[in-house]
Amino acid sequence: MIFSPPLIPARLVRRYKRFLFDALLEDGTEVTGFCPNTGSMRGLTEPGSRIWLSQHEAATRKYAHALELVEADGTVVGVNTAMPNRLAEEAILAGLVPELSGFSSLKREQRYGRNSRIDILLEDTTKGSVHVEVKNVHFIREAGLAEFPDSVTTRGAKHLDEMGDLVQTGRRAAMLFVIQRADCDRLKICSDLDPGYGRAFARAIARGVEAYAVRCHLEPGKIVPESLIRIDEDGFGRL
Repeated sequence: MIFSPPLIPARLVRRYKRFLFDALLEDGTEVTGFCPNTGSMRGLTEPGSRIWLSQHEAATRKYAHALELVEADGTVVGVNTAMPNRLAEEAILAGLVPELSGFSSLKREQRYGRNSRIDILLEDTTKGSVHVEVKNVHFIREAGLAEFPDSVTTRGAKHLDEMGDLVQTGRRAAMLFVIQRADCDRLKICSDLDPGYGRAFARAIARGVEAYAVRCHLEPGKIVPESLIRIDEDGFGRL
């Protein structure tokens, strides 16, 4: 996807209250904006970091600017958690995940399980259906290794168990991790930060839930799904 209108370069002053940030624009103006990411954003909130903002003029919006990209570890990182579903669709339609390609129908936000919604439902009269849960990834501690999650996610563990239930009924279910940074060639499930998610992921894989990870190429003007990368089995956790 290409950002239109173009993003606005700035410097991060601070991120606070989870949903807000302060930034300094290139002309010296200081603004407060909306941060579309409720996670910890570990390693991505260093004061003085280069950032890029979208601008919205709608009268219903309290803040005109939203945080989209951050420069960290020498690379551009996407932080907007609303982007991965769109990027996942682009990756699927581009055939980057062969196991999820060739379906005639793609539906968003479909109900399943116990009061849950699946991000993408792929359907085809010949190929059947696949429930696809999309996760945003931008956490890294070791060069080349993306990790998920970066904080405890009980909701994520619940979804994994529900996807396992789907597979037990004879249907397909798949996790699709969308990595909004280009400086990694593999993904690890971060069981040390969230042991519960690690165990839930291990249970899901053992029950037949599929898992794929797509890395994106990022520039200040665009984010493009680039390639499939492997998921380290060492990070699956224990049942």
